[in-house]
Amino acid sequence: MIVISVVTALALLALATQAGIVAVQRAFPPQGRMIEVDGAVLHVVDIGPRDAGLPIVMLHGASSNLEAMRRPLGDLMGKDHRVILIDRPGHGWSTRARREDSTPQVQARMIDEALRKLGIDRAIFVVHSWSGALGARLALDHPDRVAGLVMLAPVTHPWRGGVGRYNEIIAMPLIGPLLAYTITLPLGYFVAESGARNVFLPQVMPDGFVQDSATPLLLRPREFIANAYGLVTLKESVAAQVARYGEISAPVTIIAGEPDKTVRTDIHARPFAATVQNAKLIVLPDLGHMVQNAVPDLVKTEIETMIGKIASERAAAD
Repeated sequence: MIVISVVTALALLALATQAGIVAVQRAFPPQGRMIEVDGAVLHVVDIGPRDAGLPIVMLHGASSNLEAMRRPLGDLMGKDHRVILIDRPGHGWSTRARREDSTPQVQARMIDEALRKLGIDRAIFVVHSWSGALGARLALDHPDRVAGLVMLAPVTHPWRGGVGRYNEIIAMPLIGPLLAYTITLPLGYFVAESGARNVFLPQVMPDGFVQDSATPLLLRPREFIANAYGLVTLKESVAAQVARYGEISAPVTIIAGEPDKTVRTDIHARPFAATVQNAKLIVLPDLGHMVQNAVPDLVKTEIETMIGKIASERAAAD
């Protein structure tokens, strides 16, 4: 009797999940174009004037999608610059061909291919959180593509501890998909707001952020699993590339906050800035993890300062 009850409950949750997937995808449809890369598809939103100098590529962190970089920062920069926003493989409306597509190394190659297909030669990359490792990998493996790198609360180094027991369970074979396709979406609707609010601390999460950032897309099983796998494999990935950071020659600006409990500045931003030869570090004493939301005007100023400096150096060289 107990077994029948459990099976029935799981079946009902699975049906609720499928209905939820349909509702979420209708509420947050793709906003850009799909580009085929390495057996997968990347969802890309291209905004702003095409003839405004170096384009800006924005890459979001974990548990999110390109909308987390678009509002307000992408829209702000898009008034005067070409801005390319990309759903990382497995997130938003982008897909993955393999589980190995979770690593910064593979994602850097996929993004490089997508930009080549868009006809973009060099760009300024603006990366947040998880994508700090991705931005560093782009600068290492595809240096001709990276004119400059602006890093917001970036992950760059190994850290003590894990990434949450639930992520580790979801990334496991069999049990992970079982949970993802039954309880994750129904449960996620109740905890998404509070979880997002905690990431903003000590800042206050803007009203309507969860909806404006299309965060519910994360609750779909295939994205939730991809997100978890990307988190549990990240420490090994950054450990493998730390020794190469001294090779990065592109100009780098890092903006981070001292109170950030999600990605600790003393573990990541400070040692990265000390290793990279052409790095500028800005640490603010009251800034949390969501840098692009908390200080978009500062980020805009730093991006434009970098673009201006690169233009001046190129003009002098010519």
